[in-house]
Amino acid sequence: MRVYEAIPDEPRAGVIVIHEAFGLNDHIEGVARRLAGEGYHAVAPELFHRAGGGTAPYGDFSQVLPLYEGLSDEGIVVDLDATIAHLHDSGFPNRMIGIVGFCFGGRVTFLAAVERSLGAAVGFYGGGIVEARFPQFPALVSRAEEMATPWMGFFGDQDASIPSEHVERIRSALADAPVDHQVVQYADAGHGFFCNERDSYVEHAADDAWSRTLDWFSERLSS
Repeated sequence: MRVYEAIPDEPRAGVIVIHEAFGLNDHIEGVARRLAGEGYHAVAPELFHRAGGGTAPYGDFSQVLPLYEGLSDEGIVVDLDATIAHLHDSGFPNRMIGIVGFCFGGRVTFLAAVERSLGAAVGFYGGGIVEARFPQFPALVSRAEEMATPWMGFFGDQDASIPSEHVERIRSALADAPVDHQVVQYADAGHGFFCNERDSYVEHAADDAWSRTLDWFSERLSS
């Protein structure tokens, strides 16, 4: 599995960056570099490696589906464990490892928070948490009470793919979670609002979510 890494001179903790449905592209690599600029050893795994990897252009979902070939939640957990082990080798125990993901990766952070105990998790507009979109990716919301990692999720009220009632179901389910949790909504933002390479980019929402993400990590990823 290929990974993209961005490593500062003196890393304070490790952060796993999970790509969108469009693959490990320049935008995700840029997120990793931004995290490194904040002092984090950032590692972005290419979860679509079973289909040969690669990326799809924004706006052309017909090129996205082939990237999912051979991928399942079981395989995602295997890949997460490999990435966590890589950060272990760099000296970071689980409590000093965070995870952030976008779109497809937003759902992966919820899965990771249920399956593994890490320092912190952040998901941006993760679809498929409330309702399954593919047979190999079941809904996860009913597993909120199993959550072992503090999780924060960002959603836009204008996101047609994740209606507000789904966000409320996530918020309600998290009330039973045994870890810290937070759900943040932006009234004028839609899907992909964080990515400045997409027409859906909303600067003020992206800036606020980034600031909250850094605070979430700073407060929880410590030695």
